[in-house]
Amino acid sequence: SSRVLWTLAVTQLLKKGSMSSSEVAKRKTPADFLRQIVGRPVLVKLNNGTDYRGYLQCLDGYMSIAMEQTEEYVDGQLKAKYGDAFIRGNNVLYISLQKRK
Repeated sequence: SSRVLWTLAVTQLLKKGSMSSSEVAKRKTPADFLRQIVGRPVLVKLNNGTDYRGYLQCLDGYMSIAMEQTEEYVDGQLKAKYGDAFIRGNNVLYISLQKRK
């Protein structure tokens, strides 16, 4: 689940020594990050390896995502363009912020 991924990411940061546990506690939560990226360009990686790139419009507690100006990439190759896309949360491996296009 998404909580497991966030826990793994924080654990990796702690192991690398880049953050102390008190610094992690002061940092933003995953929910804070997700609220900040609404309306911005994101990369959504699915469990099957497919990438979707577009503008995050909203998401819910199950990590279901609505995107606009969405492009689908399979093995790094553009396969399709969609005006709007809805991705069911159980398929999402991670969400990453992209640089502005």
